[in-house]
Amino acid sequence: MVKNDCFILGYVARRVGNHGELAFVFDVDTPSRYQKLESVFIEINNTLVPFFIKKNQLKGNISTVTVDGIDSIDKAEKLVKSTLYLPLSFLPPLKGKKFYFHEMPGFIVVDKKYGEIGVVTEVLDFPHQAIFSVKHGKDEILIPAKDEFIVSINRENKRLEIDAPEGLIDIYISNKEIDESEKETDIE
Repeated sequence: MVKNDCFILGYVARRVGNHGELAFVFDVDTPSRYQKLESVFIEINNTLVPFFIKKNQLKGNISTVTVDGIDSIDKAEKLVKSTLYLPLSFLPPLKGKKFYFHEMPGFIVVDKKYGEIGVVTEVLDFPHQAIFSVKHGKDEILIPAKDEFIVSINRENKRLEIDAPEGLIDIYISNKEIDESEKETDIE
């Protein structure tokens, strides 16, 4: 299994007790969806290693877990602070204007005012908000991935319809037009 085929479920927070139990922190919207996990991938030296879960007791977003083959303090301690992964197939399908970051690259962005402006290359995850990075010719347009700017997401046709804030796209397009007009006056 490779990371591109997975999502981050959370991390190993600490060991619990003296028999190799671990505390997993689930960094997801609905931790209870993962209460009956049979296995998980744990990143060790940049490799995803599968581990089978024998016992899983969830409280809130923290689960006390007994993992097959981890039966001592030393073995458990080696996994602390490791990242937990699951295959993308474990994610519930989203509807409406909700989206997963990994699914947006390749979507054509259509603005209410400007029409088709480009293709999402990635979703940048900043602390205060996510940003769509949109390839517009040779340039990049950055658009806040806020619910209020998203009109609709058509997964079947890979189209993201937006109503960008007034003036945002103008910044990118106007600068390009100014640059091109300066080149024309330099030639004359």
